[in-house]
Amino acid sequence: MLASRNLLVVLVLVLVAALAVMGYSLYQEKKQPDGVEISVGKNGLSIKEK
Repeated sequence: MLASRNLLVVLVLVLVAALAVMGYSLYQEKKQPDGVEISVGKNGLSIKEK
């Protein structure tokens, strides 16, 4: 009985960790700004649309 309870706790912790990783991944994806990127380098001025 104790082993099945420990297994259940482990499964719940794994699911919570997976949800946390997915949430962080979505947050990082949404955090990137939209618009244009302007940079000056060796080749002059470059403008990239995001």
